[in-house]
Amino acid sequence: MNQLPQPVAELVDLLASMPGAVAVVLGGSRALASNDAGSDWDLGLYYRGAIDLTALGARGTVFPPGSWGRLMNGGAWLRCGDEKVDVILRDLVVVEHWTRRAEEGEFERDALLGYLAGVPTYILSAELASCRLLRGDIMAAPFPPKLAAAAPAVWRFCRSFSLDYARMHARRGNVAGATGQAAAAVMEEGHAILCERGQWVCNEKRLIETAGLAHLHDLFSQVPNESVILAQWVDLVAGRLGVSKGEVTPWK
Repeated sequence: MNQLPQPVAELVDLLASMPGAVAVVLGGSRALASNDAGSDWDLGLYYRGAIDLTALGARGTVFPPGSWGRLMNGGAWLRCGDEKVDVILRDLVVVEHWTRRAEEGEFERDALLGYLAGVPTYILSAELASCRLLRGDIMAAPFPPKLAAAAPAVWRFCRSFSLDYARMHARRGNVAGATGQAAAAVMEEGHAILCERGQWVCNEKRLIETAGLAHLHDLFSQVPNESVILAQWVDLVAGRLGVSKGEVTPWK
């Protein structure tokens, strides 16, 4: 486990003392002991009701609740001595809502900058399962059996849809569009595989490797320009994903 530098520990105490705060956790690579020398400190602040971040303003840039959307919420980008610290807000009412939905095998996807396949609402449960509790009290949930049963078909419907759009772009010679949609399909298949395993995932950073799809990297290093060959390339990607041309996977 990572030991907290004194400035970071002091920030943790400050966060935990804020009215409305329920728990402070360590997330990201440091919680998983996969960090390197350049890794930031990712702190999650779980709160109930309202939270006042005024005390953080002198340390960096603050984003109030709701400014990053309904799931990512808000947070702050701070400096604590020589350390860079990202504070991420989590509204427990929202966390509890989507955790209950996940237990029933239900989820939605939100568009978010930096994510190709979108962010599933069950990411809020995934974060709790992967973080390290620093202050307060909060419970993590196991991967719900109903979600493991229902989610793969949803993700594979999205995957096949993305591949169809990749083919459409390819026929028009749109290399960027075809490549982007094909890459989204790989991410979506990755989500399907991990849901089948009952394995939480918090982001797309290691999704491809964790899902065992790293063998597709070589295809993306050889994207053709000519439309006919580009369409054939999309079919190759689909084949590597186990998808037949024109296949649509129903999910309802």
